[in-house]
Amino acid sequence: MKPNKVMSAAAAAALIEDGATVGLVGGGGGLCEATTLHQAVEARFLDSGAPRGLTCVHALGIGDRDRRGMNCFAYEGLVRRVIGGHWVWSPRMQELARSEKIEAYVLPGGVVMQLLREIAAGRPGLFTHVGLGTFADPRHEGGRLNASARDELVELVEIDGRELLRYRPFPIDVALLKGSCADREGNVSLDREPANVDLYAMAAAAHNSGGTVIVQVQELVPDGSLPARAVRIPGVLVNAIVVDPGQRQGYAIDYDPSLSGERRRAVDPPPAPPFDIRQVVARRARSELRPGDTVNYGFGIPDAVAALVAARGETGLYYQTIEHGTYGGDLLTGMLFGYARNPTAMIDAPSQFDFYSGGGLDIAFLGFGEVDAAGNVNASKLGGLTVGPGGFVDIADNARTVVFCGTFEAKGADVRPGGGRLAVHRHGAIAKFVDAVAQITFSGSQAMARGQTVRFVTERAVFTLTGEGLRLDEVAPGAELEADILARMKFHPLIPRPPAAMAAEHFSEPGGHR
Repeated sequence: MKPNKVMSAAAAAALIEDGATVGLVGGGGGLCEATTLHQAVEARFLDSGAPRGLTCVHALGIGDRDRRGMNCFAYEGLVRRVIGGHWVWSPRMQELARSEKIEAYVLPGGVVMQLLREIAAGRPGLFTHVGLGTFADPRHEGGRLNASARDELVELVEIDGRELLRYRPFPIDVALLKGSCADREGNVSLDREPANVDLYAMAAAAHNSGGTVIVQVQELVPDGSLPARAVRIPGVLVNAIVVDPGQRQGYAIDYDPSLSGERRRAVDPPPAPPFDIRQVVARRARSELRPGDTVNYGFGIPDAVAALVAARGETGLYYQTIEHGTYGGDLLTGMLFGYARNPTAMIDAPSQFDFYSGGGLDIAFLGFGEVDAAGNVNASKLGGLTVGPGGFVDIADNARTVVFCGTFEAKGADVRPGGGRLAVHRHGAIAKFVDAVAQITFSGSQAMARGQTVRFVTERAVFTLTGEGLRLDEVAPGAELEADILARMKFHPLIPRPPAAMAAEHFSEPGGHR
């Protein structure tokens, strides 16, 4: 007789031993997050002081900046080490890293997902060009986030005369995962989930490491009732099932079948985006799109580009993708970044990153925190605090064209569009075009070696990366070249010819002057 795999969350949490490496999956906003299991581990630790000394591994952001997700593990003693792709959703874990209370590492999110597959297959790590010249490169930081992180997780290798990074494998002792429903044999369906992310890869990595796979689901169904194609994690990989009837699709969403792709839902045309600086940047950035492009939109101002495309009814002109493994649909933003309503396809995220890594992306719109004269971009360590890149590095290193979108300065700038012009009333206190970035999330020299087209779009100016450095191509009408742009940069860009004026329509109210 096969063992009964169904147990309580508390019993499942008790399976985690001191010093275990625990694999966690999520995508922000509660997407595919095993919240009940996370809270059971936290409750056990607060009640008994066990388990202790865990290593937590996760590819994308998990949490709500308050009490869920990685916040459940952010206790001194509970965690010894974190290898995370994105840290911003747990300020408490960031503080443990900053104060050297844990060993903290940060790796590209797609790399972590693909490394899980290599771990599952027993191969000698992930060999890839992704991360060359960035913080993940051992010639820079090697993925070490603080002084307590001393191990070498990444090494530089040469294969057939080509430089690559080898991300070293490590065993996964426990995987805490979420599915939609399961039978008593442990076969798990993801039919109600808004993405597949790296759930299967994490389960396979843990199982083949000799570890324990624990899956939280909403419903237990009769054995044999799940169609074979509905099972995304087969029972042979699963050791324990925990049923939570109150499970939700996300923190703010109970259940919406149009997000899981089970049913299509009529969607009202989105309202026109507010006319502000974000809209100016989005309008200019959108002009880089060409019909038929395969595109990825990053978090922050770049999702304003997606919103603009949707508001103009143009989503059908492009192949929209999300690194979580989703294609098509109407992309949600903010805390629901990573969700899409009425998606056309969902694949596993490691396979999505294969598609990206091999050159499948025509164009990506990404944010930036700092840029230097060499075109290096920092989007992962801001104000001295590590944010982590999520899938940023994997996307930026592989898209044929990368359009970095952001405001020209930060903190306190008063810049207003209108009437086809830009009015700069007050400069920002923080320069974003700097002598040297605090951390290299995107390498300008590597981009030039790869032959990528790289643009930087702000409300005040547009730059293009060249082999000689950053070139100023366009200036906003109404902005003063010297006072509002050059004097506000920490380096002097290339200006081989008088810059063109950004199109007046980007600075015009809807229905106003063109």
